[in-house]
Amino acid sequence: MKKINMLWKRMALACVMFMGVAAQSFAQWDARKVHVTIDWQMNAPFSTDFADKISGWGMNFEGTYQVAPRWDVGVFAAFHTNHYYVGRQTLDISSTEAITTDQQRSAFQVPFGATAAYTLCNGKYVKPYIGAKMGAMFARNTTYFGASGLYDKGWGFYVSPELGLKIFPTGKHWGFHVAGYYSYGTNKTRTLTCDIDGQNNAGFRLGVIF
Repeated sequence: MKKINMLWKRMALACVMFMGVAAQSFAQWDARKVHVTIDWQMNAPFSTDFADKISGWGMNFEGTYQVAPRWDVGVFAAFHTNHYYVGRQTLDISSTEAITTDQQRSAFQVPFGATAAYTLCNGKYVKPYIGAKMGAMFARNTTYFGASGLYDKGWGFYVSPELGLKIFPTGKHWGFHVAGYYSYGTNKTRTLTCDIDGQNNAGFRLGVIF
């Protein structure tokens, strides 16, 4: 019985200490340091000819917190789709098979993970910064031909450095966001005509900050 009472006392003490730490952290929380960014993005894949046409079918979402006067950290999620049309041609798909068709190719990417940014000049209205995103990426590459299609999907590691501007016209909490970026995903997928080992992209984002 004494052991049970001692255990309960230790558990109660641990709960009190945890609540004290949580209360202190909450007291230090400043909502003015929280920012939500919503971007429209242009994206151009390269190093693979599967679907390498620049496309504006994408968005980027970020939630960050200013942990120091020049540092912001948080989480992000994005998506993008690139398309490419290939005219009618005859493709050898095995040593004994061939197919004559046109192709509509579609490359879909969904990266997400952690983001960090360092403000180069901490002005009131314009804040240039350098940043990086890191996490995982889901990729699905699809080839549509005739009345059917062929696709492959896979997961990979994702990294993306970027250079941008945060513009606050009134010096208040809301503003505009402009950024250029490069990204690389280690995803591996197989398509109708080739295998893709790694995906490189470059593009820019334009959005709003709250």
